[in-house]
Amino acid sequence: MTVPSKPDSCAWLMPMLTVRDVLASLDFYEKAFGFERGMTMPDEQGNIAYADMLYKGMQVVMMMPEGAWGSQTKAPASNGVDSPVNLYVYCDNVDVLCEQAQQAQASIINKPEDMFWGDRTSCIKDPDGHMWTFATHIADVELDNMAAK
Repeated sequence: MTVPSKPDSCAWLMPMLTVRDVLASLDFYEKAFGFERGMTMPDEQGNIAYADMLYKGMQVVMMMPEGAWGSQTKAPASNGVDSPVNLYVYCDNVDVLCEQAQQAQASIINKPEDMFWGDRTSCIKDPDGHMWTFATHIADVELDNMAAK
């Protein structure tokens, strides 16, 4: 029997985010972004040491708390630095998602705006300092016309 390279519900590439509080992050991502809770895994003390979330039926993000499994990694907010990574996620309506995220206490870095490449985007910072850009594709743009304006 051949074991598949990955589970069917998983993307080929998924971020593993370090967060300060897994339960708080799960709640935030549900309210702000409409993600669904997936699997959680406890450590030896019974604390959540791993969690993942689904979006449109696919596993899109994994997370672990600071210090899990002996890691020294901290969330960007704990380090006091901006995240060097921005996660780009397509959604059905970026304006609705941005409003929903704002009501969930997300920091809106850029309100929804039409971009020259044919997406309407909004940049949002979560409570752990991770940067997310949500986009709704609104137009197909010819490559010749795709120069930044």
